[in-house]
Amino acid sequence: MAEATTIEPTRDQLDALRWDDRGLITAIAQDADTGEVLMLAWMNAESLEMTLAEGRMVYWSRSRQELWRKGDTSGDRQFVREAYFDCDADALLFKVEQEGAGACHTGERSCFHRAFGR
Repeated sequence: MAEATTIEPTRDQLDALRWDDRGLITAIAQDADTGEVLMLAWMNAESLEMTLAEGRMVYWSRSRQELWRKGDTSGDRQFVREAYFDCDADALLFKVEQEGAGACHTGERSCFHRAFGR
């Protein structure tokens, strides 16, 4: 089992984030070792706070309108290694250690397993 890495953001960093009109921001999970993009999901302020404090990825489900801690039902957990926000402060990038079969709910390692033109 991986160990969680907690991150303590500054107030200025949190205040700089630009949430959409629903109070959400995109969050990309990338494999910390390989650089593979695993998934894109959404976060609200509470899920971001939980993720940084716990060191485990917590997202906001737009369809279910609830928080979901990645892997609680599937066992495919994501542990935070590093966290970034982009130059426009409207997207987050997390370098994670992926535990289990993969990040995608289909059972694939990455949600980006379908290529155009193939």
